[in-house]
Parts: sequence; structure tokens; C-alpha cells
Amino acid sequence: MTLHPNDFLKSEAVAATGPAVARRRKMRPAAQTGEPVVPQSVRGRFRRLKWAMVALCLGVYYVVPFLRWSRGAGQPDQAILFDLAGLRFYIFGLEFQPQELYYLTALMIAATIALVLTNTLSGRIWCGYFCPQTVWSDLFQLVELRLEGDRNERMRQLHMPMTLARRARKLLKHVIWLAIAFGTGGAFVLYFADAPTLLGDVFTGQASVAAYGAILTLTTTTWLLAGFAREKMCTYMCPWPRLQGAVWDPEALVVTYRDYRGEERMSAKKAAAARAAGRPAGDCVDCMACVHVCPMGIDIRNGPSIACINCGLCVDACDTTMGKLGRQRGLIDYESWTNIERGRAGQSRKPVRLLRPKVVALSVALLAIVAGVALSVSARGTLHLGVSHDRNPIAVMLSDGSVRNAYEVRVETLAGVGGDLTLEVAGNAPLHVAVIGGETSDSGRVPISLGSGLSRQFRVTVAGETALEGDLVFTLIQTASGESVSVTNFFKLP
Repeated sequence: MTLHPNDFLKSEAVAATGPAVARRRKMRPAAQTGEPVVPQSVRGRFRRLKWAMVALCLGVYYVVPFLRWSRGAGQPDQAILFDLAGLRFYIFGLEFQPQELYYLTALMIAATIALVLTNTLSGRIWCGYFCPQTVWSDLFQLVELRLEGDRNERMRQLHMPMTLARRARKLLKHVIWLAIAFGTGGAFVLYFADAPTLLGDVFTGQASVAAYGAILTLTTTTWLLAGFAREKMCTYMCPWPRLQGAVWDPEALVVTYRDYRGEERMSAKKAAAARAAGRPAGDCVDCMACVHVCPMGIDIRNGPSIACINCGLCVDACDTTMGKLGRQRGLIDYESWTNIERGRAGQSRKPVRLLRPKVVALSVALLAIVAGVALSVSARGTLHLGVSHDRNPIAVMLSDGSVRNAYEVRVETLAGVGGDLTLEVAGNAPLHVAVIGGETSDSGRVPISLGSGLSRQFRVTVAGETALEGDLVFTLIQTASGESVSVTNFFKLP
């Protein structure tokens, strides 16, 4: 049977061919019975890789707010800082302002393309190793394993009366979960203020209401999602599984069961007897190890499933069983669906092509967006100027017969840029410029004092004869470097 990509949109796992797979089984995975998913711990290369990714992701998340980056006197020295109060966003040597959010849009598009690219290469590999839901769920499950025992012990206690010792262990588990969740929320707010200062304020009760509110919200959501909604979040709440039909690739390396090798399922003793009698027997001994270790509670032997996060733990479990039986490993493995169908047809396996047209196209698109953002950031200036004309009134006739227009001018500089600036206004005729509360000039040039890395909004009036009607060019000049930026507005008559 050929698998169609749209089959991934089904709520049930896609069934593989063969009467042994299609028959109703006595032992079904938790995802089909409604029982709680209690995964068995497992050892193996993919489990070690997952722990390494957990350590890496958590290390980056908790350490980055404390990295320092020198930006000069009077500037924040936190390497990554999203200063909402000052409307500045610092990422190491780069500084962004709210009007530059188009960079964020470009990066979100790039991230989407990167996600589709990884899916084209190896399915939901992001979900299995890097997704925050997976990382924190693994951490919570580790606490559960250490306090309440492995799967067999917890399953045995499910329907037993609650004892004082079990209550104490469960209470301790939730205390540790809440501590981890609090650390998660606490680390998140450190990205929005100076980390060491805010950390001290949080524990001394001097932090803002907004900070405590954000910490409480993230603590609660982390505790609920990683502690109680693990596989439900990945299967039902996350939109990514529902998009598998659109981006599914038959040559992607995904966790797959080689049913042409595993069926018919039977015990090792029965398989030996069947082979001795010349009857077919598969390598799968139906030990259910692959099902018991699955954090999603599915049976990968039933075929591809939208719930599978491609974590590879069932590969470790099956390889362990095959090793104990002296059989070839890889009954469950990262394999392309193309090779699964070739195996069913008795054909040899083909090496998976990494450089496929779809992969090349996505890679080129991703590189183009990243390169475009990098070039745009490197070429942008350090000055920003915004000018808006007053609308009410749009113009005023003065007693000497001249006309005056008023403007709101916003000046911004990047961090470390000197604050001695000059505002120059040029039009079709001589004019008089006045900064309300500041300098005036009949030459069209007025000095502006601006602190380094600050922004200022002020009111400017321009007066002149009626011949001044038309375009006005406002130019902001950095005194030290000579860098300038210009904005065109208009001069109107009453």
C-alpha cells in the first residue's frame, strides 16, 4: 500500500499492510486506550543525544541573560536585552528600534522555512529534540522517575490505595516542578531588564508588578504544560502536526518500523520453531518496549502518526531488544518511506538523497533571507529622523504677512553615537526655523543636543513667505562623523 501525504492528517495512526498488523491486539498503546501516558526510561544513543540537547537548550536559556557586551558609557552592557521601556532591543553588537520590526518579520519567515527544511530532511526532528515543550517535559519526567520510580512501579501504584509515603513523594515532586517552572519564568523576564539587578529585585520584593505577573504566568503555564499536558500539547494543541500533510516528504529520514522484516510478530521460541518448519516469522517479538518508552503513547508499528515527534527513543528500545536476542538492529529506525516501500517489494535499500530539489530550494530561500537581513543591517545608518506635519491648524498667517507651519520631529540615535546634532531645513525660499524651547535660526540650521543612545521628540516651527509653499527637506546631521539622514515633508499656505 502506498502512503499518501494527506494520510498524516488522520487522527488515528496509519495502519501498515499485512494481516498481522491489521488484527486487533490485546495490548494497545495508551494513546488509544485513554490511559495516562507513563513512558519507560530507556538507554541508548538517541536518549543520550536528547539529554545533551536538553542540557544545551537549558544552558543557553539560563546563561544568555548574564552575558555582557560593552557598548560604551551610559549604555546597557547586557549582551541580549529587550528594553521595552526604552524601546530598544540589543543583540550583542546590534541595536534595533520599534520601527525596525520588519527585521523580526523577516526572521520569522526564515524560521518557518528552516522548520520546513528540517522536516524535509528528518520529519519532526525539531519537536523531538529542541522544542521547549519537549525539553521541559523531559526535565519534569526525570524528576518523576527519580521520586516515583520507573514505569512498572508507577503503573503498579496507579490503582493502589494512596499511602502517606506516596503522598509525600508526590508533594515533593510538585514542589520541585514548581521550582523549575519558577526558574523558567524568572529567567524569561531577565531578558527584558538588567539580569543581575532584576534577579536581586525579584528576591527582595522590589521588582515591578509586571515582572511578578510575567513570572507567575510562565510558572503556571510551564507547570501545567510540562507536568500534565505533555503529549496532549504536542498532538492536539500544537498546529505543527496538522501541517505534516503539506510538507511531508517520502525521502525524509523519520522514525519508522520495518514491517516487512518484523512481521509476523511472535516470541523468539515460536519464531525459531516457525522458521524450522519453513513458515514465515518476523523479528518483532511483540515485547511492547517501543510502545512503553514512547513519550506520546503511540505504537510506531502501526505506521506513521501525526503524534510521533521523531525522538528516536523507540529506536533505542527496539535495538536493545534485538541486541539481547542476537538479531540485527534497526527493526525500528530513522528511514525514508521510499525505502520502506522498496523493502516491502523485496528491493534493495537506496541511499537517501540529501540534495534534493526541495531541499536545495528551501536552503536557497533561507540563505537569501538571512543574507538580505544581514546586508540590510550592516548598511543601515546610525541616525533616524521622523517628521509629521501638524494638521490643526495646518498653517497660520502671521501679522507681518508670513506663513508658519508646525511639525513634530522625532530624532533617534543608536547606542554609542554622539549626541551633538544639527537639524537643517531647506525649501523653495528663505525661512526661519525655531525649536520650541530651544534654538532659533534664520539660516535654516539649528543645533540639537541629544544624549548618546537616546531619542527625543520636539516641536519645530518653520516660517517664511508664501513662495515657500511646496516641499521642505529636513536633514539631521551628526556633527562628529558628518553622517546625515533626510526626510521630505511639505509647507502649506492657509
